[in-house]
Amino acid sequence: MTLSTAWFPPIEFFAVLAGNSTVYMEACESYRKQTWRNRCRILTEGGPMDLRVPVLHDGTRLIRDIRVDWSTPWLRQCEYAIDTAYYSSPFFEYYRDELYALLDARRERLWDMNMDIIGFFCRKIGISPEIVPTADFVREVEGDLRNSIDPKKSSSYVGRPYWQVFRDRFGFVPGLSVMDLLYNEGPESLAYLK
Repeated sequence: MTLSTAWFPPIEFFAVLAGNSTVYMEACESYRKQTWRNRCRILTEGGPMDLRVPVLHDGTRLIRDIRVDWSTPWLRQCEYAIDTAYYSSPFFEYYRDELYALLDARRERLWDMNMDIIGFFCRKIGISPEIVPTADFVREVEGDLRNSIDPKKSSSYVGRPYWQVFRDRFGFVPGLSVMDLLYNEGPESLAYLK
């Protein structure tokens, strides 16, 4: 399987990781706007909300070289949104500090931050796929999911409902970041993905 990198990827992304011993991560594609590469979706008291990492375009479009724009207070705003959305979830306090330490490291490149975040969630969920960055861009590959998991496309992934903080207001909301699953299900996240 081949995936594109993602920032706080959706649950569907981790279902792929949980179901494969080796996954290729596309490191040589051109950066595309309005994708999960630099955004995620969480559930807040007002409904689903997208969070975004601002990036700098320095003439390069290679995903591995895209830099994070640290000139705005986006990280503080993002952490506040996550705190507000998940402070009452059963497992938030167990994972919050370690996750925020990754973000507070202020990695220069989006790719590096995303790989740190993906590794964090793999460890906490209890999966250990070998993630291999691609060395060259190949237009067509077997098991190509690079553009399938996308916020603008309807997903064929059918995840079953799990407990969510604001379920009384919105019912079950699919298509959220894996952080929603981990903060609400904790150690049971692995069983959910299998």
